[in-house]
Amino acid sequence: MDVTKRNTIIFWSATTLIFLFEGVMPALTSQTELAKEGIQHLGYPMYFGNALVVFKVCGSLILMIPKFPKRVKEWAYAGFTFDFIFACISHYAVDGLGFQTIFPLIILVILMVSYIYYHKLNSPLKAW
Repeated sequence: MDVTKRNTIIFWSATTLIFLFEGVMPALTSQTELAKEGIQHLGYPMYFGNALVVFKVCGSLILMIPKFPKRVKEWAYAGFTFDFIFACISHYAVDGLGFQTIFPLIILVILMVSYIYYHKLNSPLKAW
């Protein structure tokens, strides 16, 4: 398998996981009682959860649709990075160290794989 094909598979696998976790799941579950309790448990107002879902869905679509400008994709990657870091901090501040605290960092690693391979596929020197 050539390098470009391997990089493409890694990029789309990681990006699809981000799309599922940050686009599809929030869109389908944001209005459930469990999601509403989770937002309240962390001390955030309900409107914050709704706004977060809108930004997650938009950001995940931006990452998935190839036609978006590179600069917009950079903002989406940055927004998700902040989201995962602050999710980790919020869970740690309320619940201490546990799986809920670590999980956003796991997703952040997947996001970083997507970001690295996005640049490998879109750099002038494609043979990284």
